[in-house]
Amino acid sequence: MKKKVMAVLLAGAMTFSLAACGGSGDEKSETKKEDGTKMTVSWWGSQTRNDRTTKVLEMYEKENSGITIDGQFSEWADYWNKLATASAGHSLPDVMQMDYMYLDQYVDNGLLLDLTPYIEDGTLDMSNVDENIQESQKVDGKTYAVSLGTNANALFYNKTALDEAGIEVKDNMTLDEFVDLCKEVKEKTGYRTSLGYSVESLPEYWLRAEDEVMFEDGKLGASEAEKLQTIFDLEKQGIEEGWHLDPSVYTEITLKSTEQDPLVYGSSPDRMSWCAFSTSNQLTAVQNSAPEGMEIGITTWPSPDPKKSNFLKPGMLFAVSADCENPEEAVKFINWFINSEECNQVLLDDRGVPVSSKVAEAIAPNLEETSQKVVTYINDVATPNSSPINPPAPAGANEVYEILTNLEEQVLYGQISPEEAAKQLFEQGNDAMKASAK
Repeated sequence: MKKKVMAVLLAGAMTFSLAACGGSGDEKSETKKEDGTKMTVSWWGSQTRNDRTTKVLEMYEKENSGITIDGQFSEWADYWNKLATASAGHSLPDVMQMDYMYLDQYVDNGLLLDLTPYIEDGTLDMSNVDENIQESQKVDGKTYAVSLGTNANALFYNKTALDEAGIEVKDNMTLDEFVDLCKEVKEKTGYRTSLGYSVESLPEYWLRAEDEVMFEDGKLGASEAEKLQTIFDLEKQGIEEGWHLDPSVYTEITLKSTEQDPLVYGSSPDRMSWCAFSTSNQLTAVQNSAPEGMEIGITTWPSPDPKKSNFLKPGMLFAVSADCENPEEAVKFINWFINSEECNQVLLDDRGVPVSSKVAEAIAPNLEETSQKVVTYINDVATPNSSPINPPAPAGANEVYEILTNLEEQVLYGQISPEEAAKQLFEQGNDAMKASAK
């Protein structure tokens, strides 16, 4: 089982050299400095996140004599490739940013340190973190990673263009309302729609509306292939009716790059999207990447039943490598990251609304207008219209997501029908899940 999980983690991996705490004897010798302890900390994200995180790492070094932090930053896709390679050699960073989607897979392969004892003895202070948040990040009753903020799925949109065209965007849209909106936007502004291509969790989001899950008991949770067809149907419809982006746009950009998202990047409306499927904590980064004069709005993802589909997500967790030579120092750093008001006055809401209620209250007066939008969205829109989050994705999920993205591309280019795409996703996805369970 664990060998298979590792194979999944390694799919498409790139060479990744880290001065981390697990690994060979030479690597271990590099984790220690004559005058103290060296830690590696890794994260993904936008340039805004990189700048803010780098600044707080410098703060921590100044506050903790003898600690030197080697920061490792990557964009989303590169990050997971690098982490997969590092995991194969047990050379993971001391502290690594972890996504809820991958948490179960890394735990299953024994790669992450159990943080439960550190919570119990107070080294990792969770006293100001809501119990529901703490429970949502556990795997088999234990805590292997702690959330840095609370997020929700969010649809960002070009508010400036839509306001000028007199187009209203409502929260909690149904899919039919969303399609009608896409048509109206294209007709009045020329902007097209980027309907979730490479957004792996969108089919799962819609399955929740039908009381089904994407993954369940070593197989896909969808009861039949037809349940997986929605994304393909909408992409085909959008291409045929002219309101969806031409797929060639995606070959010109780095997928999942905030700065190159079609919402804010492109030469003309017909090569740009009026919206982007994202998460609430990314609003500041997207707004910072937007062309001058473009205001970004925020609303919920569309769904047949928005309240069933919506959920609050532990955002950007921090985990410690199971091979870390100085786990207590790594845990102390995470504790500071979560509970330090000074640290979070720099980070603000970049990783979501801080999980510490004390910290969230302290930074509130200093939030910029864009960040205030996020807080309002979480408190007034997402929280009252959400259902419990699904368990973390199991081993094999990465392969399923890859199959999904490949099939989406084929549908967008008109190479296969939505019916055939759903059939292949159902069959190949179940095969991938079964293989990962062996």
